[in-house]
Amino acid sequence: MRYRGIMDNMKTEKKPSRLSVPKAGLPRIYRIDAEIASGRYPNTRTLAEMFQNDWGKVSISTIVRDIDFLRDTFRAPLEYDAFHRGYYYTDKTFRIPAGFAGAEELLALGMAKNILTLYQDTPIYEAANNLLNSISAPLSADGNSEWFENRIVVPQLPSSPIPQDIWDPITSALKENLILSFDYQGAYDDDYISRRVRPYQLLFDNGLWYLFAYAEYKKETRIYSLLRIKNITLTNEKFSLPANFDYRKINSGSYFGVFMGQEKHFFRIAFYGYSIAVIKDRKWAEDQKILDTEDGIEITFSSTQYEKVLEWVLSRGCYAQPLEPEVLVKSWRDNIKEMQKLARAK
Repeated sequence: MRYRGIMDNMKTEKKPSRLSVPKAGLPRIYRIDAEIASGRYPNTRTLAEMFQNDWGKVSISTIVRDIDFLRDTFRAPLEYDAFHRGYYYTDKTFRIPAGFAGAEELLALGMAKNILTLYQDTPIYEAANNLLNSISAPLSADGNSEWFENRIVVPQLPSSPIPQDIWDPITSALKENLILSFDYQGAYDDDYISRRVRPYQLLFDNGLWYLFAYAEYKKETRIYSLLRIKNITLTNEKFSLPANFDYRKINSGSYFGVFMGQEKHFFRIAFYGYSIAVIKDRKWAEDQKILDTEDGIEITFSSTQYEKVLEWVLSRGCYAQPLEPEVLVKSWRDNIKEMQKLARAK
């Protein structure tokens, strides 16, 4: 005769929340789920012995709490079979991973933990990492994570930590559409200047965070580095988000990081040598076209990100030559002359 196990006869004061079990216990719970689904009818004693062999001593009382958590939080169709002296699922198709995602999706989540290292200096990192750890726990329980944790690597970018007292007001303002006030020192400013802005979006570029916002003092959108903000205040003044607030629709469809110019240019640039493969490997703008020439390639595209394009060309040294527009050609030549002066001075 099958009947509900001793867990049903125990008085439950309060159902545990998902976060009440430490993330270190989640791999154990997923392992219990696998054992029950296997049809082997495990009980608290056999489970404790199994974990003792694999992970060291685990008490029966810990297993009891895990089973309680499995039933109450995951709503597992769990019952006790007196004949087999163990637990089983009344629904043979039930598995915890099915409540989140399939095996491939769980694997992708596990890999996403590596990508999270890009945001390690951000206040959201710990919470996001803990969440991914809990969801991808079956990989750790089954030992399936080892092959990619040390074989799929995201190199760390140069970055700076964002203080919590800067991050929190900005995210709150974005959520509630509230005006922010702060002191800001621009790249060409000698001192901090007071600003009032309507925050539109947070932007992440090359290891650094920026705020894309409408500057009330300039009556136009501006980009602010979070590292140059201090004395930030979240006001109780609300604003209406305009229809065209999205930075992705304003930066003219080119992909040179966080920068926004006022004038749109048509660019034509020649690349040579090793730069050819580098340029062909990526898409730099929505309307880009690449033409093979006798010496190398020419790429054409339009963009408002003039300063970033200039940096891009200069970064390729003697393997890049701007052809259009004339203002870019002149800036490129001026930079070369200044570098020649530095080289001769040394």
